[in-house]
Amino acid sequence: MDQPSPTPLFDQVDNPVDLKKIPRDQLPALCAEMRKVILDTVSVTGGHLGSGMGVVELTVALHYAFDFKNDRLVWDVGHQCYPHKLLTERKERFHTLRQKGGLSGFSNKWESEYDAYLMGHAGTAASAALGISMGDRMLGNHRYSVAVVGDAAMGCGVAFEALNHAGSLEKERLLVILNDNRWSIAKTVGALSRHLNKLRSGSFYNRAKEAVHGLIQAIPVVGKDLDQKLGDTVDMLKNMVVPGHIFEELGFRYFGPIDGHNVQEVLAALENIKKLDGVVLLHVLTEKGKGVPGSEDRYDRAHAAKPQPKKKPEKVPVEPCVLQPVVPLTKPGRSWTEWFGEGMHHLAETDPRVLAITAAMPDGTGLMEFRDKFPERFVDAGIAEQHAVAMASGMATAGMRPVCAIYSTFLQRGYDQVFQEVILQKLPVVFAMDRGGLVGEDGMTHNGLYDIAFLRCLPGIVLMSPKDGPELHEMMQFAISLDAPSGIRYARGNAPNQGDLLGWHGRRQPLELGKMEILREGADGAVLAYGHMVQTALEAAALLDKKGVHIEVVNARFCKPLDDQGVLALCDRHDRVVTLEDHTQVGGFGSAVLECVAAHGPVRAQVQIMGVPDELLEHMSRNQVLEHCGLTASHVAARFLAEKQAPAAR
Repeated sequence: MDQPSPTPLFDQVDNPVDLKKIPRDQLPALCAEMRKVILDTVSVTGGHLGSGMGVVELTVALHYAFDFKNDRLVWDVGHQCYPHKLLTERKERFHTLRQKGGLSGFSNKWESEYDAYLMGHAGTAASAALGISMGDRMLGNHRYSVAVVGDAAMGCGVAFEALNHAGSLEKERLLVILNDNRWSIAKTVGALSRHLNKLRSGSFYNRAKEAVHGLIQAIPVVGKDLDQKLGDTVDMLKNMVVPGHIFEELGFRYFGPIDGHNVQEVLAALENIKKLDGVVLLHVLTEKGKGVPGSEDRYDRAHAAKPQPKKKPEKVPVEPCVLQPVVPLTKPGRSWTEWFGEGMHHLAETDPRVLAITAAMPDGTGLMEFRDKFPERFVDAGIAEQHAVAMASGMATAGMRPVCAIYSTFLQRGYDQVFQEVILQKLPVVFAMDRGGLVGEDGMTHNGLYDIAFLRCLPGIVLMSPKDGPELHEMMQFAISLDAPSGIRYARGNAPNQGDLLGWHGRRQPLELGKMEILREGADGAVLAYGHMVQTALEAAALLDKKGVHIEVVNARFCKPLDDQGVLALCDRHDRVVTLEDHTQVGGFGSAVLECVAAHGPVRAQVQIMGVPDELLEHMSRNQVLEHCGLTASHVAARFLAEKQAPAAR
């Protein structure tokens, strides 16, 4: 006998039309089934687990109350949208989440007509939804615009700017839902968080309103009629109960807080709000990671889950003319992030000026132990990279040595502050740019492919990237010794340890400003590699050795200042020099090398850039995206085999 389905209600739902056929009293059971599907799937694929698990009831209620084929729904960050994907004609593909050719881990306008944006960074949903609402009004379209914003994202400056603007408008149909779970990736910080705590604790307004109604109705003869006539007046009393209510002061009609896990209560609130005109904010209390076993005891509230190991290793095609190595090229080791966290610990122990700043990413940047050991020298600015950078400049002005640990993709958000508050002031702020390069399954919203280009053009900054973990420690020590701004980029994934780099057994050359490091010699060409791509260059050299081709491998170390003399000497020793980087080819390290050659040449070598092509890259595994971009050891080796078969024109 066939076993009954573990998700009998969810099996009936492929789209919001199906959802609305489910009786209201069965919606809680449907929510439970959806949580099971999300947990079972994300445990295999990996992904942002906690945020989606926290908004299941809210998502069901939204799709029950609205029609988002016509109305517009914008998810802030976008990683909360897994339940939304399940309800919008994507459940059959949900198992492909974050896989090559599969569903994105974020909302994606090219994936579904139900998604208004490709959204991967925090704070901008209210602005986007307001823009949609204003455009609809101008075009005569009558539909609702809804933004779901987390309480941490609500602390972003751009979110406040959107609320400030929206609150001054009278004709827009905008609903901002404050998804208040008191967490982003880390615990929410700041004065707004304290304000929300006041709103959460005890429902001041609801109790006061009930008390006032009771007093009015107790008045003999006129009490009942007076109560009905003074309904709006009673609503006004909430500003006496919660003085300076921030959302009301900004011009929003505020409702809540309500229980975000009571689907009936959320649905009733949404249906009432639909009857109103103007801008409205609905405050919904949720629990991040709800339904994830043990999440209530975890610091990160099950923010993200790692995928289960694949039973079979991923097959990566290689050029047929290149031999595959028969031994692992690197030993399993610690991640670049762990090396950074350890380095920060050592720096703080030896230098009391060192402090760490993060923008809501203490765990992702490896600073949890630092936070616990040096709480007075750890600052979490919340999801506010602009503020984090400007604050770091002030600390440097005071004589400290701040290290801003911010993912490469997120440092883009604080770019103006990097220039105005750090570069123009010539302040010794260190930017530790984690996830510099291709990040794999998180896709185009999180690839850190542009930091060299957008920082290299700024006068006075020192830019460097290590080949292995110990060199990262050296660069961190070097950076805090500088009286100038500096940036260190390092990749996602594991870092080689000293001695792990294939084919390199030489002594580590001391770090010197703007000087490269020769790792191995060869007469048949050279690879000038930046950062962790040194490992790929050494792997390519090992492959070429088996073909009788011997290349020089150089660790660039610095992108700015570039080792001009070293570059020119290298290009005069060889017919072919290949630059190698995990960064867009446009404006990156290879561009810096070509600028050097153009300014000081001519040189003997033909210089070729190997980097990430000028295109937006879909989410896929890191190995797959490196293969797609032609940045594997086999691809590097093929450049030199082609040279051997057909020498470059000179």
